[in-house]
Amino acid sequence: MRNYMPKVGSLGLDMMFRTCTVQVNLDFSSEADMIRKFRASLALQPIATALFANSPFTDGKPNGYLSMRSHIWTDTDNNRAGMLPFVFDDTFGFEQYVDYALDVPMYFVYRKKKYIDCTGMSFRDFLAGRLPCIPGELPTLNDWENHLTTIFPEVRLKRYLEMRGADGGPWRRLCALPAFWVGLLYDEDSLQRVLDMTADWTSEERQMLRNKVPRTGLKTPFRDGLLRHVAEEVLKLAKDGLERRGFKEVAFLNAVAEVVSTGITPAEQLLELYHGKWGQSIDPVFEELLY
Repeated sequence: MRNYMPKVGSLGLDMMFRTCTVQVNLDFSSEADMIRKFRASLALQPIATALFANSPFTDGKPNGYLSMRSHIWTDTDNNRAGMLPFVFDDTFGFEQYVDYALDVPMYFVYRKKKYIDCTGMSFRDFLAGRLPCIPGELPTLNDWENHLTTIFPEVRLKRYLEMRGADGGPWRRLCALPAFWVGLLYDEDSLQRVLDMTADWTSEERQMLRNKVPRTGLKTPFRDGLLRHVAEEVLKLAKDGLERRGFKEVAFLNAVAEVVSTGITPAEQLLELYHGKWGQSIDPVFEELLY
């Protein structure tokens, strides 16, 4: 990956060596359930990026972004990252995701405890025994599972759905992230309301949010207002979903509720401290843990 990344994007090495995310994995019960949850979570992923934006510094200075981590993914390797517009096609299902994955260029094959460089090669050729790096060999199921781990969209499908839009952060936000997605996706009423709310969002609008949110967060203009206004509605749906589950989980959303009520992302809090109390130094970020 280290050798291949600079050939397909300018920020791949930044992604590998100096970004930190936290991901939430959520189950689905059937193909139909997967489709609904995939569409809802993919449409809302930029909102999660805004709510958890926490990477405004590079090399000790403000970098112009609220989530530099998220921006980095826009120029890492667009053959294997992004917003996957085909998920919203009427024909979408497991088969369509497999077709997409088959066309994502390979990284490696693992044989005899060694990684064999197969960068840029086709898994379709592998299935036909025509992989140039190991000609004549056919893939195992483990090869396919490894290949699926080298795909990096904003939501990734495995035997579960992986939410990939949030920056890493302190403990209370690590607890808030799964609460946010569980409230939205594991409650039928909230899930359907998300699908209804996002049903007329165009592919261009979803991509616009993906592109702009890393820089402007909740202040990103969207239709007749700001993304913050959408986030308010989404947060209510998450809270309602958790309340209906009945496991007293709503308190885990407090960290997110604070961001939505103020409109100030974690990154903007850090920038305010940097320009004020911290005297344009990021050293205190390692000393004053912002729980």
